[in-house]
Amino acid sequence: MGYLQYAAAFIGALGLLIAVHEYGHFWVARRCGVKVLKFSIGFGKSIATWTDKHGTEFAISIIPFGGYVKMAGEPGVEEEEIDPAPAESFAHKSVWQRIAIVAAGPVVNLMFAVLLYWLIFIVGITRVAPVVGDIVPGGLAEQVGIQSQSEIVSVDGRETLSWSNVNFALVSRLGDDGVVAIETKRAGDGLLQKYNVPVSQWMIGLEKEGPLVALGVEVYRPELPIIIGEVVEGKAGARAGLMAGDQVIESEGEILSHWVDWAHMIQKYPGKAMSLVVKRDGQLVNVTATPDVISEDGRPPFGRLGIKADRASVTLPEGMIRHLQYSPIDALGRALQKTQDFISLTLTAMGKMINGQISLDNLSGPITIAKVAGDTASYGLEPFLSFVAYLSISLGVLNLLPVPMLDGGHLMFYLVELVKGSPVPEALQDIGNRIGLTMLLAFMGVAFYNDIVGL
Repeated sequence: MGYLQYAAAFIGALGLLIAVHEYGHFWVARRCGVKVLKFSIGFGKSIATWTDKHGTEFAISIIPFGGYVKMAGEPGVEEEEIDPAPAESFAHKSVWQRIAIVAAGPVVNLMFAVLLYWLIFIVGITRVAPVVGDIVPGGLAEQVGIQSQSEIVSVDGRETLSWSNVNFALVSRLGDDGVVAIETKRAGDGLLQKYNVPVSQWMIGLEKEGPLVALGVEVYRPELPIIIGEVVEGKAGARAGLMAGDQVIESEGEILSHWVDWAHMIQKYPGKAMSLVVKRDGQLVNVTATPDVISEDGRPPFGRLGIKADRASVTLPEGMIRHLQYSPIDALGRALQKTQDFISLTLTAMGKMINGQISLDNLSGPITIAKVAGDTASYGLEPFLSFVAYLSISLGVLNLLPVPMLDGGHLMFYLVELVKGSPVPEALQDIGNRIGLTMLLAFMGVAFYNDIVGL
C-alpha cells in the first residue's frame, strides 16, 4: 500500500473519530442550552467553513490531529465572542450540566465503538479456527505438552473461536507472572485437555514478535506447493524474471516441495545470488535470483524476493472456516462485551506502563496508527471498521483519564467543585493544565520516537 493510501486511511479514520467525539460535546451542549460558537475538525487555519441558523461556525481545519467545540462562557474564550445572555453561557450552567457536556465526547466514542462492533456482528465475520500448527522446539507450548493440530478452545477461561481471540487473551497478560490457563481440543477424538503454562514477565522483550512466538506455537497452514501466484513489480523476484504460475522445482541444488521451506531458504540469502530451476509452461527454466536485503524490527538482515504463493488451489480442512453471525440482540451483547474487554485491556496496559511493569517502547504514535489503518483498509471493510472501533475506544478511554488538559481533567475539577461547593481556583487549574500539557507532550514525544525507531 502506498504512502498516500496510508495517509488517506489514517486521516479518514481519525477525522471520523474526532467528528464523533466533538459531536458528543456539541449535542449535549445544545441540549443544555449553551451557545456553541464553533465546531472544528482539526486545528489551525480553516480550509472550509459554513455557519448554521444558530450562528455556529462549522470548520474543517488544516491540522488533522484533533478538534474542538468552542462554547460561550467557556474558559479561554474571549469576552467579545460570548453572547451576553447568561442562560447561554457554559460558565453559568450547573456543575452536573458541565459534567455532562465534557463527558459526552469520550462517552460517545465508546458508544460509537459499540455501534461498529454491533454492525460487524450482525453482518457476520469469517474467521479461521485457532488450530495449532508446528510446535517450536524448546518453547513453552512444548514444555507443557500442547500438541500440533489441536484447537485452542479457551485461554484463561475466555472462549477462543479464532486466532484474534487467542491473541487478545494472551496480550491481556502482558508483563504478568504466574500461569496462563489454556484449554485445547485434540485432533481426531476431540478430547479436551487443559494446560497451565508458567509465565514470568510474560512477553516482555517479545512484544513485537507477538504472543504466539512467546508461547512457542505456529498457526496451522496447509502445505503450499511452490507455485508463484504474484510477483511484486520492482522487487527482486521481478528483476530475476520470475513470473506468476512458475513452479519452483529446485533451489540452490535442493529439491523442495513446500512453500514454507523455500521461504526459509530465501531469508538466508540476503543480497546473495540463488540458482533456481522453475517449471514454466511445461518447460524447465534456469533462473538466478538475488533476494533484497531487509532489515526491520531490530532483526538481523534477511532476504526477500517480493513474491506471493498461489493459494487458489489450497483449501483449509472442513470445519476450520467459521462464519460467525448473530441476531441483533446477541450482536449487541457481544459488541458490549468486546468494548468492555478493550477498555479493560487499555486501562491495564496504561497501568502497567505507569508502574514500570511493561516498557514505554510499546507506546505507538501517529506513524504506527497510520500504517495499521492503511493495512487494515487494504484487508477489507470489516478489519478496517474493527480497527476504527478499537481506536475509538482508545480515544474515549484516554480522554477520560484524570489528567488536566484532557476531558477527564476537567471532570476531575468539576467533581472537586461538587464536593467542596465552589470552583477550583483558576490559578490551581492553570498549574494543573501546565502539568497535564507537559505529561502529554512527554508521552507524545516517546510515541513519536518509538514510531521513528520502528521505521
